[in-house]
Amino acid sequence: MENPAFGRAIRSFVLRQGHLSAGQQRAMDEGMPKWGIEYQAVAVDLDQAFGRQAPKILEIGFGMGGATAEIAAAHPERDYLGVEVHSPGVGNLCKLIAEKELSNLRLIRHDAVEVLDNMLADGSLDGVHIFFPDPWHKKRHNKRRLIQAPLVEKLVKKLKPGGYLHAATDWEDYAIQIMEVFSANHDLANTAAGYAPRPDYRPLTKFEARGIKLGHGVWDIIFSRK
Repeated sequence: MENPAFGRAIRSFVLRQGHLSAGQQRAMDEGMPKWGIEYQAVAVDLDQAFGRQAPKILEIGFGMGGATAEIAAAHPERDYLGVEVHSPGVGNLCKLIAEKELSNLRLIRHDAVEVLDNMLADGSLDGVHIFFPDPWHKKRHNKRRLIQAPLVEKLVKKLKPGGYLHAATDWEDYAIQIMEVFSANHDLANTAAGYAPRPDYRPLTKFEARGIKLGHGVWDIIFSRK
């Protein structure tokens, strides 16, 4: 992320080249007209986009989309909006939506910060997921991390009272930073005494399960809007 505190515009991603397979390209070409929401600098009616009234959960940076699809499949009573810039992940999640016949998932392929600023109304979200964001583990790169005060301030405005903000990371010093940033926002309250146990809705990834077996930690930080 680029943080305005360091004199640059905030962004939710850093562009990297990713190999887009023929299958992912085909899934994206076929799927985005059905499940994609085109970026535009006007507020989107989420109930209209999903064709119903239901709790709305935003996920920033869904990667290859496996966990996102699994969550949406397990919770058909909720609607999920995934925002991701990288084509392979968007294509892969389109493929999963088709395979699982999901009707409660929509995708925006664009920078999440601009989506927050221009497409989502204040108080329109029931929850936000940010799972395993890039840790930028070298100390000199920590300022690039996504979860910092300016982004959290934006997210809090989009949450309804009682809505939740859930981040997960497997880097302890990032977990400490996230806890500090969430705790410093006066409109948020911790839902746990400290770090939260992994909630049932967040699936255990293969990577995470392997790390736990090796003794690596995973930290869930879940706060709610007052």
